[in-house]
Amino acid sequence: MKLDSQIEKISSFQHLELLANQIVEGFISGMHKSPFHGFSAEFAEHKIYNPGETTKHIDWKLFAKTDRLYTKRFEEETNLRCHLIIDNSSSMHYPELKQNQEFYENKIGFSVLASACLMNLLKKQRDAVGLSLYSNEYEYYAPEKGSNRHHRMILDKLEQTLQVEKETKLTDTVTFLHQIAENIHRRSMVVLFTDMFQRENEDEIFKALQHLKHNKHKVVIFHVYDKETELELNFDTSPKKFIDVETGETINLFSQNLKEDYEKMVTEYFEEIKTKCLQYKIQYVPVEVGKNFEKILLTYLVEKQKFG
Repeated sequence: MKLDSQIEKISSFQHLELLANQIVEGFISGMHKSPFHGFSAEFAEHKIYNPGETTKHIDWKLFAKTDRLYTKRFEEETNLRCHLIIDNSSSMHYPELKQNQEFYENKIGFSVLASACLMNLLKKQRDAVGLSLYSNEYEYYAPEKGSNRHHRMILDKLEQTLQVEKETKLTDTVTFLHQIAENIHRRSMVVLFTDMFQRENEDEIFKALQHLKHNKHKVVIFHVYDKETELELNFDTSPKKFIDVETGETINLFSQNLKEDYEKMVTEYFEEIKTKCLQYKIQYVPVEVGKNFEKILLTYLVEKQKFG
């Protein structure tokens, strides 16, 4: 890759933290105005200003957005421990982004930005966060901590994940979910971003997910997918060569000939995963890439209330 294109690629990710902050601030502002206002009490960062209190800690930025006075809280204790897991296999780097697309319009980019948003929220609430990345190897592990330095280290790793050209790799989800489970010793919320493309190994994967539930951990799966091509198989009528991004295998076909059967099969697969997750008491949330960051954040808030 030429140096100038590499610099351009890196610069497009350098505002990950800023973008995550904007999404979370917008979400918090929306929460104060919405029917979910009750959930806003979950934020360690803010409480309603009471007349007579010092004005020193009033959040004037939030006042400008909501026309209501809130003061910033400064709680020292860690309320929750959260471990983020990102499936970094080849299939997660789909779809290949076009020139005018944002980095979060494919599965890995969406998962990285969603993780950065959750980290921002966790930081506001003085909660501890850890991170694991895996593909055909256990690529990265950071335990749950709450310091600014720790957050910066994890954000840097997330940015690096976006910058690296992904090789064609198989996924060993089962092995590494078991390893990750062994690393998480204290009761935590465990959040997994994956595209769930391991149907032939499904029973073993759910055994590994059950392992994650040991020590009373709460497990949340965000099943990320590209709606246009993975759910609806929307391609033009010309013949296409489809390439398995993990094995490199290819097949030539007219997608329109399979569209109806394919959509039915995928819908049934999603329902099957949802049912199994219910059986295992795992929170399952399918999420279309490129949008729905509010869905990620609201799920976290709801699950945190249940976690207690």
